[in-house]
Amino acid sequence: MIGTIIKGIGGFYYVKVDDEVVECKARGKFRFNELTPLVGDRVEIAVKNNKGVIEKILPRTSELIRPNVANVTQAFVVFSIKSPDINLDLLNRFLVICESNNLNIVLFINKRDLAAGQDLKFIENYFGRIGYKYHFIGAKAGEGLEEAGKYLKNNVTVVCGPSGAGKSTMINRLCGSNVMETGEISEKNNRGKHTTRHSQLIAVKDGFIVDTPGFSSLDITKIKKEELQHCFPEFEEYKYQCKFKGCLHYKEPGCGVKDAVEKGIIVQGRYQSYTTMLEEISKVKLYD
Repeated sequence: MIGTIIKGIGGFYYVKVDDEVVECKARGKFRFNELTPLVGDRVEIAVKNNKGVIEKILPRTSELIRPNVANVTQAFVVFSIKSPDINLDLLNRFLVICESNNLNIVLFINKRDLAAGQDLKFIENYFGRIGYKYHFIGAKAGEGLEEAGKYLKNNVTVVCGPSGAGKSTMINRLCGSNVMETGEISEKNNRGKHTTRHSQLIAVKDGFIVDTPGFSSLDITKIKKEELQHCFPEFEEYKYQCKFKGCLHYKEPGCGVKDAVEKGIIVQGRYQSYTTMLEEISKVKLYD
């Protein structure tokens, strides 16, 4: 039988096959081959006396490192516009990590009821110029989540963002039950508490969604500096106007991307995030 690993705890793997979930152990051969089954893996299992054994891991289309989840196709990036306030530099890091893993990205801005009109207009201008699909939602009341549901079919969707942004609340609303614990914002430091204890896939609307425990600090230094520009899709049109082949859009003269920034076509804040990350990557590579 072929199924999908939806959860792994203490050496046991829970494999969804059609409408049934089978508890399985993995054969020892995977350890010898340095291959560990991951949540999201498509696997071939054998079942005897209601006990399952994972016989084969099918080829992966993708693999996230943190969290360790296989075959993800899409990312819901969730940030709150207030409480805590939106951090655009952190948001750009999430977007870059998702782009580097070739994920389709949909952005959800939560707690719209706490935002003033000028805050909403700023977000519309910022992301409208980048080209990402974005939606304002009120996860606690379930406002705007109909759009989120439309994206789930035939996708394995990772839900990511900082603590306190409303990821678990959003998942609970989409699933129609409290499948994820949620935490309140700490009044002392206005930051959310980590509430999810392990990764698991949840079947919903002919797809799967996965929450991402501990996904709050983002290491972009594994990305090659030459590849970072590809994680900023709004650069694509203008990089062909650069004077020099292999332009990093940093200090080179005759740069089409920098020219687009100066003209206000590319968002200045996005370009600043790009150069900050480029410097960070270059510094690390210098000492490797």
